Amino acid sequence: MGGADDELSLHELIDGPTETLSAQTQAAARRPESGGRTLVELPRLPAAGALYRRAVLGAVPGLGGGRRGPDLPAVELGVGGITVDRAHLADYDRVCGFRLTDRLPGTFPHVLGFPLALRLMTAPEFPLPLIGLVHVENRITVRRPITADETLDFTTYAENLRPHDRGRQVDVVLVGSVDGEEVWRGVSTYLGRERRPAGRDRGERPAAPVATARWRVESRVGTEYARVSGDHNPIHTSLLGARLFGFRRPIAHGMWSKARCLAALEARLPDAYTVEVAFKVPVPLPSTVNFVLLPDGGFALHDSRGRPHLAGLVR
Repeated sequence: MGGADDELSLHELIDGPTETLSAQTQAAARRPESGGRTLVELPRLPAAGALYRRAVLGAVPGLGGGRRGPDLPAVELGVGGITVDRAHLADYDRVCGFRLTDRLPGTFPHVLGFPLALRLMTAPEFPLPLIGLVHVENRITVRRPITADETLDFTTYAENLRPHDRGRQVDVVLVGSVDGEEVWRGVSTYLGRERRPAGRDRGERPAAPVATARWRVESRVGTEYARVSGDHNPIHTSLLGARLFGFRRPIAHGMWSKARCLAALEARLPDAYTVEVAFKVPVPLPSTVNFVLLPDGGFALHDSRGRPHLAGLVR
């Protein structure tokens, strides 16, 4: 369950170099952009590990979280010239269950551009603290096949900050382009929990559909996906980290769950499609999950008691 990770320090739990981009570098790269946002072109992808360290330390009382802005930052971050490391792609394919090919899985550009989105969400102006954010929905649009020999440019921005009965939600948009043509778009919806909802009657849960497949999700999935994705949130990789944020044991990354489902559908996917998911009950590590393929293009993951982990649709 926890394994050796439980003996690591907080610093060691989060991998990655400590280099971050200076305010001077960002200010020099600013230029006007449509939509009321200022585009900031970064010279390289930020270091995800350093950003997580900053976010974790900022969440500890007395270590400088500070007040956050009330609104979304009027900025769009961009970075160009992102190439695909084929060894990295192969590792990602193995961890998520995809076939080993030069064609990028629909979820892989999310991994490539994730450090850029993470930089946006760890900015002091971002209204919701990164640590404690819950990834509740994700929608990916693949406009055409992307291959490993192509070079991508990414931009990211936040929009649609809105109230929720448990706090506030926000959409973080990540766009991948090749030679000025948008080829991929991802929209991740995050919930910042700020209050408990009033008690409500959930009603009787409908019976879970018959499983198409049953998968054993081992404890190592948390650390393996963190390694290939750069998402080193300790709730996925450490018993200590999970318990600090209210989980009895580590939980699988939501984007691993989505990728694993997409891998099961790989042979059915057209060249262009949209796949959206809602993340429900977290997948504890280790556990056994039931994958369900529905006749209308939908799919789902359930636990052994029929509780939904994920509900998705391809269109």
